[in-house]
Amino acid sequence: MKKWMIYGANGYSGRLIAKFAKKQGFSPILAGRNKEILQTMSQDLGLEYRVFSLDDADIAAYLKDMDAVINCAGPFSATALVMIKACIQSQTHYLDITGEINVFEMAHSFDAMAKEAGIVICPGVGFDVIPTDCLASRLKDLMPDATHLVLGFDSKSGFSPGTAKTSLEGLSQGGRVRKNGEIIKVPLAYKTRKINFGAGEKLAMTIPWGDVSTAYFTTNIPNIEVYIPASPNLVKKLKRMNYIRLLLGLGFVQKLLKKRIEKSVKGPNEEQRAKLKTYVWGEVKNSEGQTKSLKIETDNGYTLTMIGGLKMIEHVLETKKSGYYTPSTLVNNQLIDELE
Repeated sequence: MKKWMIYGANGYSGRLIAKFAKKQGFSPILAGRNKEILQTMSQDLGLEYRVFSLDDADIAAYLKDMDAVINCAGPFSATALVMIKACIQSQTHYLDITGEINVFEMAHSFDAMAKEAGIVICPGVGFDVIPTDCLASRLKDLMPDATHLVLGFDSKSGFSPGTAKTSLEGLSQGGRVRKNGEIIKVPLAYKTRKINFGAGEKLAMTIPWGDVSTAYFTTNIPNIEVYIPASPNLVKKLKRMNYIRLLLGLGFVQKLLKKRIEKSVKGPNEEQRAKLKTYVWGEVKNSEGQTKSLKIETDNGYTLTMIGGLKMIEHVLETKKSGYYTPSTLVNNQLIDELE
């Protein structure tokens, strides 16, 4: 029987995936740095666990008998590179649930090494970025000559601690869009427009979402933007924050604010996740100005990450592919329909 690991199993999303996997009859290895929490989870779920830090000298030794690992330990700016290198060394398929543009770009740079090792590298196998990636692929099918892709989602999922920390890092880095094939830095709330994501028209603003990277690898469309709803007041606040955002990137400021997040942010409970749906929208345009759009409704982002993460693990354990993939290119653009 093939073996796989959840690293960061003690975190919010890691726990969701571990509990869901056990319920579905799987036996993942739980892993992370917090021995006390992992011991408790191991006893509750009846699953094996391993304790190690990504600062350890030989991480590959913990992975050598693993066929796949799903990294749930964010921010992934601090964990993905080390884990990907270890997975290449141990010839272990690598998945994660990141939404960070820089992490996607870094992971893509290991495509050749992943092929040589015979493994798959597929980051973003949760809400970031399964639904938007599938939608981008479907839109490309509708308009093969598209030159512009706009994606967006309307979600009230709330934040887990890991997502909140990642968002904090993102504020200090500003916005990102893809223009003429290149990812460029832009101010926070760079553009605004009115969008009906599926629950009525709303003011929306650009955000540095992972599809700025991944949708290009999926569709080869050279101009990409991603939007979420935002109140006029929030747009104004973020525009003002552009003048001080570099201060947010200072190490001691990040450390202080992340400690506050750990104490105050817990993530939505099961009842909240069941009630909160997400609307995903996308639009393509070609050089003649013609447009086509699509909308889909999905589960709460964390529920989708839980189901999607396990579905992608199942797939990667059976795949004959190797190299870097986005979720829709590893499976297909109907993947999102399998996650309800």
